[in-house]
Parts: sequence; C-alpha cells; structure tokens
Amino acid sequence: MLSRKGIIPEEYVLTRLAEDVPDHARYRARERRARFVGKNGACNVAHKNIREQGRFLQDVFTTLVDLKWPHTLLIFTMSFLCSWLLFGMVWWLIAFAHGDLDHGTRLQRTPPTEVPDSFVPCVTSIHSFTSAFLFSIEVQVTIGFGGRMVTEECPAAILVLIVQNIVGLVINAIMLGCIFMKTSQAHRRAETLIFSKHAVIALRDGKLCFMLRVGDLRKSMIISATIRMQVVKKTSSLEGEVVPLNQIDIQMENPVGGNSIFLVSPLIIYHVIDKNSPLYDISPTNLHHHEDLEIIVILEGVVETTGITTQARTSYLADEILWGQRFVPIVAEEDGQYSVDYSKFGNTVKVPTPSCTARQLEEDKSIMDTVPFSPRSTIRKRSIKLKPKFTISDEPS
Repeated sequence: MLSRKGIIPEEYVLTRLAEDVPDHARYRARERRARFVGKNGACNVAHKNIREQGRFLQDVFTTLVDLKWPHTLLIFTMSFLCSWLLFGMVWWLIAFAHGDLDHGTRLQRTPPTEVPDSFVPCVTSIHSFTSAFLFSIEVQVTIGFGGRMVTEECPAAILVLIVQNIVGLVINAIMLGCIFMKTSQAHRRAETLIFSKHAVIALRDGKLCFMLRVGDLRKSMIISATIRMQVVKKTSSLEGEVVPLNQIDIQMENPVGGNSIFLVSPLIIYHVIDKNSPLYDISPTNLHHHEDLEIIVILEGVVETTGITTQARTSYLADEILWGQRFVPIVAEEDGQYSVDYSKFGNTVKVPTPSCTARQLEEDKSIMDTVPFSPRSTIRKRSIKLKPKFTISDEPS
C-alpha cells in the first residue's frame, strides 16, 4: 500500500518481503529421484536425436509389432487399399490397351436383335475403372462372384493375376503374424507376476538382509524362472569420470538356492548385506527420497502354456525400502492343501532391528546384544485335536 502511494520505493518493499520469508521456504524442495524402471516394469528412458531412422525399416516386422494397435491396423488397411487400387489400375490399363473398354461400350449400344462379333476380351465384364477395381478385390481376396474372369486371350493378364495373388498372400501372412505376435507378447503374461509394493531390511540369521516378495497369480507355472537384482546409482571413478546410471549386480538368495526359483507359491527373495554388497553402508537415515539409490528386480522365465520367454520388472527407490520390518506369512495349510491369502501379500510387521549399517554391525558385535529379541516366536501354531482311532478296555475276567 505504501509503495502504491509513492511513500516507499518498490524495491525496498520487495526486499523487506523477501527478508520476512523463512530460510527453509526460500529454496524449493529437491525433487524426487527419477525412476530408471517404473513399478509396472516400464523403462523410463527417452531416445532422442536418432539420426539413422532407416535402421527401423530394415526390420519391418519388429517395427510393426512394436507399434500401437491403431497404427498397426491403419497400416494394414492402407496396405490392402493401396494394393487393390494399384492392381485395379493395372487391370484397367490392360483392358484399355486391348480395347476391352471400347468393345464393351459397343456391346452396350448394340441392339439386342443384332448378333455380336466374336471379340474375346482379356477380362470379361470390365467397362470402367470401377469394374476393374472390383475385379482387383475379387482376385486378391478370392471372392469369385463369377461375373468377371480372366481369359486366355492375354498372357499379360495371366501374369498380373499370378503376381497379385502372391502379393495378397504376403500381405495376409505379415498381417496374421503381427496380430499373433502382438496378442501373445511376453509382457502380457508378466501382468500376473506381482512384486511387493515395498521392500524391507531386517535381520535374518543374525545378518541384515534386503527382502522382497514375488508371486504368480496364475496356476500355469513359469518354467526355469530366474530372478536377479541390480543397484542403479550415480557413481564416479578415480579418474573423475561420472557414470550417471551405474548398474551393479547384487547376489540373490532364495529358498531354492542360486538364482532359479520354483514359483508355485509366493516367495520371499532376500539378499544378505555383506562387505561385497553395494548396500553395505546403508542405514535408516539413508532411506529417504533424496537418496540416489534404486534397486531393480528382474524376473525371467518361460511360459508353460506358450513356450514364450517372459520378463517382469520392478524397482524400489530408497523411500520404498522399510527398515526393521518383515513380511507376514500368507501361506497356510487348510483341508489338506496349501492356501495363499493374497490380501496380505504386501503386509509387513515391525521387528527388532539395529539402526546401523551392516558395516557397523559386522565391526561391533556388541550391537546385537542391545536388540530386544522376543523369546517366543511370532508365528501362531494351530492346535489340532486328534481323535483316538482305537480304545483300550479291560478284558472280562
């Protein structure tokens, strides 16, 4: 108000308003780290400035399969229309060069009492480009209405007939192959391969472990399923070279052993954080959205029903890793079979876990003495009453 009246200059008012703003509000909060791989498995990478666009045309089939459905259907529709129009023009030129169009006009003007001459056209009943276009469609899709047909008068017409049939078969084969590949793509099967929303870090057998849960919703199995993990983070070498997306493999552990898993029921896959692990110096204070850390999980296998190799991916940022928690059991034995409760697939419970790095835990074993472990197991055991199958009675004396 004072600046509007000219009492105080505008620049002093703006300076005073800036001074009244707290220091923490002057600076915009740091944005969350961009994902390299999304939770749904999509890679967050944009390819720009590709100069050699012709390389995509060298692999036309893969390019057609990678296109979206509207673009693929538009290309095939235009392919059929263009081939029909092209060969329709060829049939019209053959009829025009042989004089079929003029003869057809004379027949239309000839009175019915006069006897027509013995002229044999290359293709019967072609009088205009429209009739030639209809004949092109009949030839390529083998409709055969019977009103038009090729005669033995023109060898060129027979050659064009053979060429158009071959072209039609090629277009049909490519179209059917693309539709089959698009409907049976590997990522369709990956929609039923699920990962837990959060990963956890807790103690297992006295060591800090990074754990996640993976499951398959379908009854058809994934054959030769393997799982692996990578840590993606920004690193720099001793020479000063900055690697923005350095991919570091980390060793996986699972109940089966090795990287192969038997994915019949949900499994907890874990990684022991030791001195060879890139998570060796991670503590609870590092698990926030500012931390430059992303763990990518890749599950690969062969679909049992189709034999196609599929791959499911997900990732966990630093703030999606829960410290001091573990997954609740979801597999129980009921009525002589094992049942899985997927409503608790991502549920976790807090467990005693030291708030230190794996390096500190390995160097100072006394930290484990301060962890208040529960003396009794948290897994409830069902009480089963067994009915005796026989009775013991005293014999009569």
